[in-house]
Amino acid sequence: MKATFGAGCFWHVEDILRKTKGVKSTQVGYIGGQLPNPTYEEVCTDKTGHVEAVQVEYEPDKISYEELLDVFWKNHNPTTLNRQGPDIGIQYRSAIFYHNDEQKEIAEKSKQSLDKSGQFENPIVTEIIPTPIFYKAEEYHQQYFKKHGLS
Repeated sequence: MKATFGAGCFWHVEDILRKTKGVKSTQVGYIGGQLPNPTYEEVCTDKTGHVEAVQVEYEPDKISYEELLDVFWKNHNPTTLNRQGPDIGIQYRSAIFYHNDEQKEIAEKSKQSLDKSGQFENPIVTEIIPTPIFYKAEEYHQQYFKKHGLS
C-alpha cells in the first residue's frame, strides 16, 4: 500500500517515516504543482505549486493507515500555513495526498478528531487531496539524513 504526505522539508519527514515499523520503503519528491518533472531549484522558487512530499510503501498487516497518520500529525505543525519551522513557502505546506476513498475518509476523520481535541491552539490547515502525479526528487535528496550521518 502507498501513503503520501507533505509536512515540511522532506528530508526530516522521510527519515522519520523510513524508521517507522511497517514501512517498507520511502522516496521523496514533488507533488501537486503545475510544472511537469520539476527540479528542486524550480520547486524552491515557490512558483510551481508543488509540495515537498514523502511517498511510503507500507505493510498494512504491520502498520495501519491510521497509525501512519499519527506519525504524520506528531512530527510537524499542521496549523502553520506554508511553513514548518524556519522553512517558508508553499512547498512546505501540510498535506495528505490520499490514494483511495478509504484513505480520504480516514484522513478526514483523523483531522477532525485532532482539530476538536484542543491539542493545537490554532486550527489545522492540512490539505486532504487526491494524489496527483508524484515526481521523484533528485537522487541526492533520497534518504538524505542517512547518507549524511544525521539519522
